[in-house]
Amino acid sequence: MPDVRLASPQGKWILFTTILGSSMALLDATVVNVALPRMGRDLDADLASLQWTVNAYMVTLAGLILLGGSLGDRYGRRRVFVIGVVWFAAASLLCGLAPNVGVLIAARALQGVGGALLTPGSLSLIQATFHPDDRGRAVGLWSGFGGIGAAVGPFLGGWLVDGPGWRWVFLINVPLALVCVPVALRHVPESRDGRAHGHFDVLGAALGALALALLTYALIEARSGGLTVAVSALAGLATAVAFVVVERRGADPMMPLGIFASRQFSAVNLVTLCVYAAFGGFFFLAALQLQVVAGYSALGAGTALLPITVLMLLFSARSGELGERIGPRVPLTVGPLVAAAGMLLMLRVGPGASYVADVLPALLVLGLGMVTLVAPLTATVLASVDTARAGLASGINNAAARAAGLVAVAALPLLAGMGEEAYRSPPAFDAAFGRAMLWCAGALVVGAVVAFTTVRRPPADCRRPECRRFGSVTAPPLEGRGGRGRLE
Repeated sequence: MPDVRLASPQGKWILFTTILGSSMALLDATVVNVALPRMGRDLDADLASLQWTVNAYMVTLAGLILLGGSLGDRYGRRRVFVIGVVWFAAASLLCGLAPNVGVLIAARALQGVGGALLTPGSLSLIQATFHPDDRGRAVGLWSGFGGIGAAVGPFLGGWLVDGPGWRWVFLINVPLALVCVPVALRHVPESRDGRAHGHFDVLGAALGALALALLTYALIEARSGGLTVAVSALAGLATAVAFVVVERRGADPMMPLGIFASRQFSAVNLVTLCVYAAFGGFFFLAALQLQVVAGYSALGAGTALLPITVLMLLFSARSGELGERIGPRVPLTVGPLVAAAGMLLMLRVGPGASYVADVLPALLVLGLGMVTLVAPLTATVLASVDTARAGLASGINNAAARAAGLVAVAALPLLAGMGEEAYRSPPAFDAAFGRAMLWCAGALVVGAVVAFTTVRRPPADCRRPECRRFGSVTAPPLEGRGGRGRLE
């Protein structure tokens, strides 16, 4: 029975180490995009290499995050969390020391493995350790401080890139881990799920990650054409089919397909794919646009994007409350449309763009759209399944958002007609960025249409999410199972 009180010294240490560990992954998700132009210049990397710098991390994270939660339940949540922090820091060190872009991409893939272990583990530790009376407040503090970390990320990343250099975007994770691990080992009690067993869907996880990797490769390399691209695309599709077969027939699948029998759950995940594809593509390209075309420094570009995260931190709880009163259909329809308007306003951001007159209005409108939809989306995901499967539903939704983002990063430059050297030519990149924003706005409109036609009001007694303040812009928040802290 979890009985640690939040006000106790041990409770404060537990909260500190879980926030610090999860902040490593949140920071990484927000700072890397700001550093991309400088990485490309220093490592003589083309656009495809920059895409892989982002997507190598997302492939392993999205493919393994469901498995990471199950490993913690079986072998110990603290143990797996600590392994994830150490793994993430070691991979970050390799990223910071990478002599070329190939090593950087490989290290980013290893980072994603660490992220898949520590991201669900940090929330599971809180759920499994704190007294039930303190758990909601602990989760609220965890999500709030994590959101602050996500907000600081672009600013910190820009400062590091313009100061000591882009390699410190990764190296900063090492001292954070050196603080986090000893605190976790000393103050965090170990916990397991007594009903968990040693059978893991390793084959399903491997097939899922491989399918994402093959399809991502085919999209990124499609500009060059050739037999390799065609084979990769066909192999990716075949692997995706194999993944579905394994999950359907497996005795203990990490993603039991029966959960999609809920029409509401399927509908909300389709909305998630649309909106997070748009968001993933936007945040990849916007940092480049501000630096390559508008002439911002890395610090300027990182600071410029800050209003979106600040809006989410300030108003997502109120948005969630509004969604509870009026139902999710309106927020999930209006939110994407408002965000699409923000994307279209980004068409004004070109050479010599004014931040106050051109950039800030677009980001405020985009941020307002995100605030409107993210909290109701999370609540609707949880309400669409029974309480016993809430952790599983949240994990699938989180993985779907990350997968959508990585596919967008792979496909959007192709759809927008960006050449391999586009980011080195301000006029060429500016023209392609405008086309990309149209694609992003279109994806958001599709998401709004899907929400309007398929999403319905959940029952009045549905489960409410505990993470009420969201700072991450890359995926919806994870929600652990309230009673056992399990992310299934």
